Amino acid sequence: MELSLPKLTLAFYRAQRTPDVDLPGASVHNLRIQFMKSIARSLLFAVSLLAVLTALAQAPASPEVQSRFQLPPTDEGLPGQGPIRRVEWFRKLWVARRETWARRVEEDQHAWVFLGDSITQGWGDDMGGGFAGVKVANRGISGDTTRGVLIRLGDDVLVLHPDGVVILIGTNDLEEGADPEIIAANLKLIVAMLQDKFPKMPIILCQVFPSSIRKGRPAEKIKEVNKLYAAAVKGNKQVTLIETWPLFANAQGDAKPGEFPDLLHPNKAGYAKWAAAIRPILATLGFFDTEPDNFSPEPGFESLFNGHDLTGWGYRPTSQKDIQSAKRWQKRDPNAPPWPIVTTPVSFAGQTASDDRRYVAKFGRLIVTTPCEGRKIQKLSTTREFPRDFILKLEFRATPNADSGIFIREPQLQCRDYLIAGPYKDLKRYKAQDWNQIVITVKGAEALCTCNGEVMEAAFKIPASGPIGLEGDRGQMEYRHIEVRELPD
Repeated sequence: MELSLPKLTLAFYRAQRTPDVDLPGASVHNLRIQFMKSIARSLLFAVSLLAVLTALAQAPASPEVQSRFQLPPTDEGLPGQGPIRRVEWFRKLWVARRETWARRVEEDQHAWVFLGDSITQGWGDDMGGGFAGVKVANRGISGDTTRGVLIRLGDDVLVLHPDGVVILIGTNDLEEGADPEIIAANLKLIVAMLQDKFPKMPIILCQVFPSSIRKGRPAEKIKEVNKLYAAAVKGNKQVTLIETWPLFANAQGDAKPGEFPDLLHPNKAGYAKWAAAIRPILATLGFFDTEPDNFSPEPGFESLFNGHDLTGWGYRPTSQKDIQSAKRWQKRDPNAPPWPIVTTPVSFAGQTASDDRRYVAKFGRLIVTTPCEGRKIQKLSTTREFPRDFILKLEFRATPNADSGIFIREPQLQCRDYLIAGPYKDLKRYKAQDWNQIVITVKGAEALCTCNGEVMEAAFKIPASGPIGLEGDRGQMEYRHIEVRELPD
């Protein structure tokens, strides 16, 4: 009779202690043999079980998981062109971040997705808290390239059905030696994939930030990439391009150490500037600054903009002087911006936007929107004229390098992102990407023009009468609190 291991153990112990005990069917010698065989079978089972468990633990992920989250081992069959990083640290980071995001798909539905590389990743899950009230999802992976973004776009972005996407990508391609043309071609594919899936979703494209030749990212190469990016999205009404390169570049075209300590990644101050550049676009799209503006004119002033539509404003026929200027410009420069000619007066009374949506009234702001052409020359004017002396007050907020203007009866006072676009680059009180006040005091044939109390023009020459107008050229410009007081004769 063969006993189980527990019974054998007990029997063997008793036999060793009391040899004269009668053990049924087994001598001490036979008992020892059975005991050793049973021990051997148990050890073999334990070793086999351990081997199976170890194999299961080390087994590669299922093909489905591998295809979604792991970096493909070769370039074969992948979209786009150019470099894909495959060093060990990047492969691990790629999988870790994407697996984390996969668990947040439901939570991150309909977020604004920030898509990019280490610059985006370093902003944190809440993008530094710079977009209060806006649902955001960080989809940046340190070291990523435009081609890497193409590979992961479906599982990391498209599945979220985003309300919008902010893109900053391309700097690592340059370090890996990619040509600017290859980088721009990949960017076009990224935009095309987003638009194909969501044909009405807004896309904000940021220019590649400045860096340094010491980082393998020379200024000339970055400028070439950004030029090709602009060409790639020119005419695309779904994409808003933000000029983030001049926002950060120094006179040599490189990153400033005060904002980019390692000449590649922004610090807290740099991220704050980036957020400030994006917020006005989100506001125009209706995702930010949506609170009612309860502005009331100062005593003695009347409002020229009611805050909710374009009543009192319209397009006037283009002057012969401007028609000739447009013709000369376009003749000498094949890349001159479009300059639409208006032949008959157009009033926008009761409308929240001009017919072409270049000028939009929203949440107390009269917005000159970013033209999809890159630049486009237009003028919105008051339907009334101002032959008497007057004081005009208004506030404006410009995106980086934006170019607009305020027409005083006829001549244009430049209203721009002054510190970048000029001409008043020495203003000490100008607040970039924030609200600033312009006050224009007209007396006779001259106007005193100030910005936040600093004199821009002490004796700006103007004609005897004419409307007040707002120019559109480059970037986005917002105006609000537009009020006027006519002075006694």
